[in-house]
Amino acid sequence: MGLNLDDKKAVVADVSAQLSGAQTIVVAEYKGIGVAQLTRLRAQARKSGVYLRVLKNTLVRRAVSGSPFAGLAEHMSGPLIYGISQDPVAAAKVLNDFANTNDKLVLKAGCHAGKLLDKAGVQALASIPGREELLARLLGVMQAPVAGFAIALAALAKQREEAAA
Repeated sequence: MGLNLDDKKAVVADVSAQLSGAQTIVVAEYKGIGVAQLTRLRAQARKSGVYLRVLKNTLVRRAVSGSPFAGLAEHMSGPLIYGISQDPVAAAKVLNDFANTNDKLVLKAGCHAGKLLDKAGVQALASIPGREELLARLLGVMQAPVAGFAIALAALAKQREEAAA
């Protein structure tokens, strides 16, 4: 059973709302993927904060028109699954990781910060560390001098203790 006009408007409004805060959209062809595998993909997407849905291409075209993602409309054909994320790399990571383990999911294109990406571009985006990993690295870099100073101070104190004894 098809969607009536009100349902279609609701889908377009929902996708438009997701796009308003999004930085990245990734589009992939999902032909032949089983329900269990698709459920696993959706769970991973939820965990990563990615809005992941199978949508009618015409409705998504309407939602992206006039947005920075409008250039992606030319790649919207066939059975597609859409990953939309506020994190710049989350959607690309989730779909690329799944595509690496399942050959039935084929990355088609993406759009990040208004720039259209081909399959290689999406894979390159997915290889960038995520926000949490970058923050952890930054914290490690910031803590290294302090830790080094503390170790040097402890060694100096031990050396003076031994000299005094």
